[in-house]
Amino acid sequence: MRIDDDAVLWSASPADRQGRPLLVLLHGYNSHEGDLFGLAPYLPLQPVIASLRAPIAADFGHAWFALLDEGRQRSVDQAQSATTAVIDWLDRVWPGEASVGLLGFSQGGAMALELLRRDPDRFSYAVSLAGFALPGEREADDRLAELAPPVFWGRGTADTVIPGDAVEHTRTWLPAHSSLDERIYEGVAHSVSEAELADVTAFVRAQYAA
Repeated sequence: MRIDDDAVLWSASPADRQGRPLLVLLHGYNSHEGDLFGLAPYLPLQPVIASLRAPIAADFGHAWFALLDEGRQRSVDQAQSATTAVIDWLDRVWPGEASVGLLGFSQGGAMALELLRRDPDRFSYAVSLAGFALPGEREADDRLAELAPPVFWGRGTADTVIPGDAVEHTRTWLPAHSSLDERIYEGVAHSVSEAELADVTAFVRAQYAA
């Protein structure tokens, strides 16, 4: 797998990226890089925003890994390959630069957590919207628990897309591996509400307040 450099949407020109932090956007299943990029005007101005296209073709869009109901081990294996692809992309375009944050929706939210698990020292924080932690252990999970980076996890009470057992696993896993800001939105389905977007904006802004 490989991230398509030409498909990445940037909020700043190369000249305007120097010395600034980076926020990587990771879209959901059957979507594309333009989806979450629509949030860019609402997010803080400090970080450069880069919205990636997932490497797997899926129906009318793209995916990071196979759906959980197609086999959980297959999902984990593909997520690991997609994680490697994102790390390789960062090595190409953002080597040795300042802090990197992650923001993903659904599968992209799962990928944000997978990236934290792959390289806890590289990423400053993560936002997982309607996302979940994939099962199994990772080599750097202990290091992640030691660092306990800030993680925002938002989900709606009416979300029927993410399996209940995946949500319950995430509820146990995240507090043990992060400094968790968990938010639950009454009546919200598999989407991002205005209230959640406001909370996310405040969370991201707080990461650059120091």
